[in-house]
Amino acid sequence: MPQTAAYEQEIRAAAAHLAHAVRPARAGAGAHVGRRRFLTATGAAAALAFATNLPGAGVAYAAEVDARKITENPFTLGVASGDPQPGSVVLWTRLAPRPYEPSGGGMPHARVTVRWEVAYDEHFTRLAGRGRAEAHPEFNHSVHIEPTGLAPDRVYYYRFRAGSWISPVGRTRTAPARSAQLSELKLAAVSCQAYHDGYFTAYRHLAQEDLDVVFHLGDYLYEYPVGTHGGARGYTDRTLPSLFNRETVTLEDYRLRYALYKSDPDLQAAHAAHPFIVTWDDHEVENNYASDISEDALPPAEFLIRRAAAYRAYWENQPLRRPQRPDGPDARLYRRLQYGRLAQFDILDTRQYRSDQAYGDGWHTPGPESEDPRRTLTGATQERWLIDGWRQSTARWNVLPQQVTFAERRNATGPGHQVSMDAWDGYPASRERVLAGAEAAGVDNLVVLTGDVHVHYAFDIKRDFTDPGSRTAGVEFVTTSISSGKNGADRPANWETYLAANPHMKFYNGRRGYLTVTLDEATARGDYRTVSAVTTPGAPVRTAASFVTEAGDPGLKPA
Repeated sequence: MPQTAAYEQEIRAAAAHLAHAVRPARAGAGAHVGRRRFLTATGAAAALAFATNLPGAGVAYAAEVDARKITENPFTLGVASGDPQPGSVVLWTRLAPRPYEPSGGGMPHARVTVRWEVAYDEHFTRLAGRGRAEAHPEFNHSVHIEPTGLAPDRVYYYRFRAGSWISPVGRTRTAPARSAQLSELKLAAVSCQAYHDGYFTAYRHLAQEDLDVVFHLGDYLYEYPVGTHGGARGYTDRTLPSLFNRETVTLEDYRLRYALYKSDPDLQAAHAAHPFIVTWDDHEVENNYASDISEDALPPAEFLIRRAAAYRAYWENQPLRRPQRPDGPDARLYRRLQYGRLAQFDILDTRQYRSDQAYGDGWHTPGPESEDPRRTLTGATQERWLIDGWRQSTARWNVLPQQVTFAERRNATGPGHQVSMDAWDGYPASRERVLAGAEAAGVDNLVVLTGDVHVHYAFDIKRDFTDPGSRTAGVEFVTTSISSGKNGADRPANWETYLAANPHMKFYNGRRGYLTVTLDEATARGDYRTVSAVTTPGAPVRTAASFVTEAGDPGLKPA
């Protein structure tokens, strides 16, 4: 099962030409009155070439260097797999002998041949496939392998070779056949891993869980400066280079930040143990950005260059397939994966196409601006894609992995309450269209998976949030952060107020950790896993609470 010649030719073509140009916004990408892209294609191409260090049209791809000349371990960032399909899964690594070194992580500006192997056993005595691929400097020597012909719903082991160097061994699992009748599926949901806020201890525990797949729901990294004095990890000038003490803006900035995060041994362990299905939120680019609108009020043309750099670095460092590779400042990250007849996963992107946050963002009382029916969180095209997919779904559970809180979340009881303009509460018309689409499609077992807010929540999704007695349309499991927000507390200061103001909220916990969800024909069970601290390494994990919802009778009950 070699890497296809067509794919390698495609990689070479992309490396040899400046294919990333800023283009007009897609139809239905979200309305921003008076705010739209205005760069010409020529001006955008020139600016983007400068910003991303890509070769111009007509420049040949980089020369090749013999991998045997690599004198230091190039697999310092580990391995990863993702986006499982019944006969395939993406395999990823990136060559970086000195990952914190700018301009290539210690690699020469040349192509390197990488060999890969997939096996039925961790000792590689029985191979299921092998092949070669080129790691290009234009893609920061990242490698994305899509082996085909694998058996569905099976565990495999994989590794890479570059010269005499051999990568760590990764374990992955393909998806079941679309027609398969599964007895059970166990997944995890994670989000929000601020390196400067603490250790990724939760990932070490996650690596030991018996899981089919992990969903990363956004904020894989943070763009903020990582100070070189103090910090929750206790780093100093001697342990963390000062080049991280600046906000990520350029392609090199984002690449270096991924190198920092992916050097973490706990994160590497989780990736090596399970396939990941990833989607981004805001901090992979900039806090609370909306489409081409920057939090810092940059001109859209300038911000789109930054977004192009961020999207490119994201693809380079994640186990994503070819259709997800960015085209300048655009990337199609929303996609659908099927796990037999048990679950359909519709992974959303609620950043790239959204309308600007109402009332200048933050928390506000709902009003005409936030309730404008033209506003969208997903963009019209993605919204249609989601609802059309539900109409065709034959799955027992329709699961919606996405970024920001879907259920209504008031900060106080009575009139005058405020809601977050950055979450679905700031886009109620968009939420109503999605819920109406699910109802029209006959989606009876809707499960929403959410990240972003650095706390564990459990919600019933009400058809009418103003009426606690209205029909429950589904449930929402919100996972806390891996480290963002430092240690947190079991009962945050607003715990009692939030539970009183939101009767559909069944659970609220502010510790760090992750969520596991177990699906079978009868129930969906969420287990909220928490660690006691992230500012010191090695904290134990526990299950803070568990809830179930029954197929055909949505609504959360303590397990």
